Amino acid sequence: MKENSRRVRAFTIIDQNRDGIISKDDLRDVLASMGQLNVKNEELEAMVKEASGPINFTVFLTMFGEKLKGADPEDVILSGFKVLDPEGTGTIKKEFLEELLTTQCDRFSAEEMKNLWAAFPPDVAGNVDYKNICYVITHGEEKEEE
Repeated sequence: MKENSRRVRAFTIIDQNRDGIISKDDLRDVLASMGQLNVKNEELEAMVKEASGPINFTVFLTMFGEKLKGADPEDVILSGFKVLDPEGTGTIKKEFLEELLTTQCDRFSAEEMKNLWAAFPPDVAGNVDYKNICYVITHGEEKEEE
């Protein structure tokens, strides 16, 4: 999956009314679809005001890039996964990761799990390469096979 197609898809998901601009109402609708029903008007206005003007696709890409600059470094995210991999194999069992993601904190839905496995398919033994997941989280694209 290419980086640009992911960003286009993300923009399309957020632009609920498909007018090419992400508005306060679009944000309210997409947050409601994720289960956040009581978001205050002031919070939505603050989100929209982070942009210098209407949030079209170009502005969205710029804002997205700026937010990623503040993301945890790859080694920090990798360290979190390594806690789940005491033998240092570089992989985690699919079933274990799925159980964690669907039962803890911000739980993944069945659709989100389906999307995760489509983007990061486990190998034939059911192992997930978490180093690749960390790379994509921090760099936004999959590593080329060496």
